[in-house]
Amino acid sequence: MMTQPILLTDSEIELLHKELGTDTLMGKTITANQKDVEAFMQLPLDVPGHGEAGGYEHNRHKQNYTYMNLAGRLFLITKDDKYAAFVRELLALYAEKYLTFDFHVQKNTNPTGRLFHQILNEHCWLMFTSLAYSCVASTMSEEERQAVVERIFEPMLDMFTVKYAHDFDRIHNHGIWAVAAVGICGLALGKREYLEMSVYGLDRNDTGGFLAQISQLFAPSGYYMEGPYYHRYAIRPTCVFAEVIHRHMPEVDIYNYKNGVIGNTVQALLSTAYPNGEFPAMNDASRTMGITDMGVQVAVSVYSKHYASENGVDQNILGMAKIQDAVWMHPCGLELSNAYKAASAEQEIGMPFWPSVELNEGPEGHSGAQGFIRMQDKKGDVSQLVMNYGQHGMGHGNFDTLGITFFNRGQEVLREYGFCRWVNVEPKFGGRYLDENKSYARQTIAHNAVTIDEQCQNNFDVDRADSVHGLPHFFKVEDTAINGMSAFANDHYQGFNMQRSVFMLNLEELESPLLLDLYRLDSTKGGEGEHQYDYSHQYEGQIVRTNFEYVANKELNTLGNDFGYQHLWNVASGEVNGTALVSWLQNNTYYTWLGASSNDNAEIIFTRSGANDPSFNLRSEPAFILRSKGESTLFASVLETHGYFNEEFEQSVSARGEVQNIEVIGHSAMGSVIEITTKKSRVTVMISNQIDATDTTEHNIELNDKTYSWTGFYSLEVNLINPMSAELEK
Repeated sequence: MMTQPILLTDSEIELLHKELGTDTLMGKTITANQKDVEAFMQLPLDVPGHGEAGGYEHNRHKQNYTYMNLAGRLFLITKDDKYAAFVRELLALYAEKYLTFDFHVQKNTNPTGRLFHQILNEHCWLMFTSLAYSCVASTMSEEERQAVVERIFEPMLDMFTVKYAHDFDRIHNHGIWAVAAVGICGLALGKREYLEMSVYGLDRNDTGGFLAQISQLFAPSGYYMEGPYYHRYAIRPTCVFAEVIHRHMPEVDIYNYKNGVIGNTVQALLSTAYPNGEFPAMNDASRTMGITDMGVQVAVSVYSKHYASENGVDQNILGMAKIQDAVWMHPCGLELSNAYKAASAEQEIGMPFWPSVELNEGPEGHSGAQGFIRMQDKKGDVSQLVMNYGQHGMGHGNFDTLGITFFNRGQEVLREYGFCRWVNVEPKFGGRYLDENKSYARQTIAHNAVTIDEQCQNNFDVDRADSVHGLPHFFKVEDTAINGMSAFANDHYQGFNMQRSVFMLNLEELESPLLLDLYRLDSTKGGEGEHQYDYSHQYEGQIVRTNFEYVANKELNTLGNDFGYQHLWNVASGEVNGTALVSWLQNNTYYTWLGASSNDNAEIIFTRSGANDPSFNLRSEPAFILRSKGESTLFASVLETHGYFNEEFEQSVSARGEVQNIEVIGHSAMGSVIEITTKKSRVTVMISNQIDATDTTEHNIELNDKTYSWTGFYSLEVNLINPMSAELEK
């Protein structure tokens, strides 16, 4: 039986010991962990029975394993036996009670454990507790160790690899936790066969195990198919177990496996974050999860140790550490702490600025992608545009291929609803996913996308959605004047082709990058006839003005009967002739949206979520929809960021924007042409609609007796409306 720490050597422990009481990132981390653990140690020990998911019992077991894990390492680092005593006493209590618990009374879609309503949480408990045990086992008597092994660890190993063997090799974030827990526990017990089983799978045939997990869940770009929220959850066991394999199975060469997929996936996760450090709520996701999450702290420390460049840890990683103000309490974290200290002595560490990036999806990178475009304004504020044109995301996937979000000035402007769940609020279905997650939050209409005929993409069929993906068209971010991306989704509504092209334009007269959005829908491959297209925008704030008349409904009715429409109140609506304008104030910033359709029958509908919600599970959030009907259509819109408002000082500046109009000149299978008019400029943008276009493809379109020509995916032309007056202004 192993009695040595799994993740620390004696020499590493001594180096960490020297950090006690220092003001380095590691020193501050150790001090903070001591404070938290000692506060918890003041409470009476408790190993409760069954309770609601998210309730006291659930959270107490989670706290127990969290603080045992920290206390085990603190014992080694501080050499203070009080931490070891805490772990020993709590383990003894679990050994006394664990087998007296039957399998959990609360059933979930996942198999139940003896402590938790789903074995995922039991996997977490085993991984962290096994690490804690390895730190203090040398201080335990043989009798104490045997009690823990025979009455906790061995029954758990049997449960995970025999009773629930069908779930052990599941390619999923649950599977990563399972293999990490079993491998680490097996190592702690000196049973190497469990480590090898966890690395290579139950049958050792490459269909399961850690290597299969990281090969299939993470694309070559590193992107995790369930999205950033579940990525940050999966990244912790991924990085912890990778470090275990690195130390105990060096022949695997885990940090170079599959072209360094561990490092790629850390980089990919960090590069998805908004400028404020929060993750876009893609797929089922919290709107408040960010890079300060403990799993991300572990990942940043691992990356800095094993993937630092020849010139040391890069500035973005140091910037992430600055925001986190902590490191993993481990030698990997010490490496980052030392690098941060050295860099800080030379200059102040700046905030991270990740470049624009397209992250391919699928095991081989051929299943679409996720696009992240960033552009700074004249004052350094970063606007970030995100578009989904990748995979569905398995059971946590939302049905919003070609959906977008937009962020600037510290806030998400075109917003994601996120999941419908009250995490750990036990009266709300135990903090689990609510029924409205399916009936609203995952539906196409709940996102910034186009819904056809009030239906959901793929008819809300997960298997069908998992069988298709977006088709990348272009991703161009080299030009300082225009950055853009485009993709097709031709299998998501039967009989329809869809293409979305989104850009940020850096126009001299505008305060911030202008968001340009073109969404083309074509029903000629089987969906002939008139169709209803709902181009939805989820926003936050107060409407300031419109350029059309609308009627507010005195009696509220739902917008529809299914696919999320049953949860939307029809608040107001108005017919639109030409270009529609909607302007709103969000916190201190004004936003003005101008949109048009190639059809002449459009209307704007203002909605609010919360209908058919007797338990008040949904947040009440506004949206507006540009609705157009026809066989095919092109929606074109711009979103301008402008002005400043301060209620405290009664200040309002530039409440009206500079953009005057957007017009669809025309569109065809060859390309689309739109024109934007500002107070000073006329901007023409021409975009290729040919799926096989390249940088050298010639385009020629005749529209309204005028020929538009360009080479490549798109072209931007900016002409001053009155060059003479503009020159005089200078």
